Amino acid sequence: MPSAECLPHDYPLMQRALERAREAAAMGEVPVAAIVYETATGNVLAEASNRRECDADPIAHAEILAIRQAARALGDWRLNDCTLIVTLEPCIMCAGAIVNARLGRVVYGAADPKAGATESLYRILEDERLNHRVTPITGVLAEESAALLREFFRGRRGARGAGRGD
Repeated sequence: MPSAECLPHDYPLMQRALERAREAAAMGEVPVAAIVYETATGNVLAEASNRRECDADPIAHAEILAIRQAARALGDWRLNDCTLIVTLEPCIMCAGAIVNARLGRVVYGAADPKAGATESLYRILEDERLNHRVTPITGVLAEESAALLREFFRGRRGARGAGRGD
């Protein structure tokens, strides 16, 4: 159940992000994807999935890549009138980028109890000590997002075990 009111584009774009996350998993990436869209119109500015493995880049998280693309598309680093859709709760690094990009809203699927910086471990997006706050909408297609991650990591654990003769 989402934590706050969803807009008409949130669910279909989360479904699209889940498709992108499945594509990332097929490439050996952790299945996380992000989409940035103009909140008022639904116009998609950027889509990205994790690329840490493919690019050997520790900061190639889906959110970072999508934020960069959206800023280029708008010709402005301020994304105040935009929404970020992401399949997994953002980590500390991504939450910081979200605040610095001045995004208006973040909609995400699965919570991340080990690294989540929106609600699980920290509440960076709503921290009153920062110069910008972002409205988080949590739990949109959360079970689908969580199931995709569980399946991916179950497969990786199985592959490692098979390689060791377990």
